[in-house]
Amino acid sequence: MDLSEHIPSSLAPQLEALGLKPSHAGPLLRSYYGAGATAQPNGRRFPPELALYLKEHTDRRAASVVTRNVSADGTTKLLLRLCDGRTVESVMMPDFRTDRAAGCISSQVGCAMGCDFCATTKTGFERNLGIGEMVEQFLALRHEARAAGRRLQTVVFMGMGEPMLNLENVCAAIVRMADNDMGALGFRQVTVSTVGIVQGIDALAASGMNVHLAISLHAPDDATRARLLPMGRRFGVQEILAAADRYQERTRRPVSIQYCLLDGVNDSVRQAEELAGLLGKRRMHVNLLRYNPTGLSLRGETYAPSPEAATEAFLSQLRGRGVVAHIRRSRGPDIDAACGQLRRRSALA
Repeated sequence: MDLSEHIPSSLAPQLEALGLKPSHAGPLLRSYYGAGATAQPNGRRFPPELALYLKEHTDRRAASVVTRNVSADGTTKLLLRLCDGRTVESVMMPDFRTDRAAGCISSQVGCAMGCDFCATTKTGFERNLGIGEMVEQFLALRHEARAAGRRLQTVVFMGMGEPMLNLENVCAAIVRMADNDMGALGFRQVTVSTVGIVQGIDALAASGMNVHLAISLHAPDDATRARLLPMGRRFGVQEILAAADRYQERTRRPVSIQYCLLDGVNDSVRQAEELAGLLGKRRMHVNLLRYNPTGLSLRGETYAPSPEAATEAFLSQLRGRGVVAHIRRSRGPDIDAACGQLRRRSALA
């Protein structure tokens, strides 16, 4: 019995079929999520026959940690092995508040988006992750946060893969992480990131979960964006922002714009002005990201992070035009914390 796959209404009939009380489904799942990375509910809380069944049948894990790297800044990167031998990455990042942490979760094994500056794309796409495989990442990150004396406060689907191309499983995993009867993280504490799959943005809005949305834009114009993100040839910047507008209108959640600054590619003052022109009247905020170098790209490019002066000038231009913007410093550069780096290095070892 893989408890990470279940919600109370799906677990109850399974318990009943085993001759156990279906009313134990809710308490059992709460105990399971409370156990964290051990994923072993406290059998002493349940009748002897259920406790025995749990002991004999809940050892199977959808994913298990095989590599754990800790950065000097406290960032912890996990490599998890799935039942079929494939691997995915998850990251626990300490918050500026000493009692909190954020988690980054993968939604696919590899990625098909082909973003030229991303390490994940170099290994290609293998498959979507199942519900339990994402839930197990959440449990592992919650365990890491607790071990560091922190509480996992937020989770973002911004690891390996494009969440909108595995949206059904992603939404099901979010329910298990966020709902009070299971992971109890809270839906407002979850962010789903996308390179701009318009149909996925609309579908997420229609789901009614009211989680946060982040869009990896990385350029204010279609030509530069298509150079960096092949998906930019399918969905233009204006089309993506229109979908973001619809998302905000339906959910009342401000959309985050992710913008990774690359030296000489998308970090000019002119491009900052263009981005400000796009967002000036929109209730969105911009996260400027510092690039973690990943080596030679698929197109033969070697990207570098923007110099400090260019980063500050870009930020100043946005703020001067009324855009809410912040610089999000890179985390864990000493442990290959950029998406896909640890998995790729492990595969090459």
